[in-house]
Amino acid sequence: MAEAQTSRRVAYWTLFLGLCSLIMFVKLLPLRPGPGAIPGPDLLVAITFAWVIRRPDYIPVWLVAGVFLIADLMLMRPPGLWAAIVVVAFEYLRNRSATVRDSTFWSEWLTVAIVITGMFLANALIMGLFVVNQPGFGLILIRMILTIAMYPIVVLLAAKSLGLKRISPSEADKLGSRL
Repeated sequence: MAEAQTSRRVAYWTLFLGLCSLIMFVKLLPLRPGPGAIPGPDLLVAITFAWVIRRPDYIPVWLVAGVFLIADLMLMRPPGLWAAIVVVAFEYLRNRSATVRDSTFWSEWLTVAIVITGMFLANALIMGLFVVNQPGFGLILIRMILTIAMYPIVVLLAAKSLGLKRISPSEADKLGSRL
């Protein structure tokens, strides 16, 4: 029983790493037409939050921190800033996953939307405080709104294609304090 759970976790870790690697690979491709393009949603954040709310036991914080630190380095963002913000938001959502799990999807989406909004504002505020060059507030706002709008689509795709369903109350009781 324990071996099956361990192999399932490792499979989900590998799947998460593969999806994140694919998203970073596509982001690094020179597909944008040039300056003035509308920024896309942050799919890494949407996938991570869908994962932590659906199955908080399948994704450890060290994996999220590593993925986002590598993303910071590869996408030429300030190293560690976005990773730290995501880790704080990830742990907040992990601690609230039991509450969110028992509620409707609309309240889940609202919780995620509030967390994403706080993340983007904290990032802009910290970068502004240290006078780091950043895109205009309108572009940050568009990216934030698109990330929030993509969350239901990411959850639907994760549930249908990856089998990432909400953890059942009986499974949560079995895991106990490991959530």
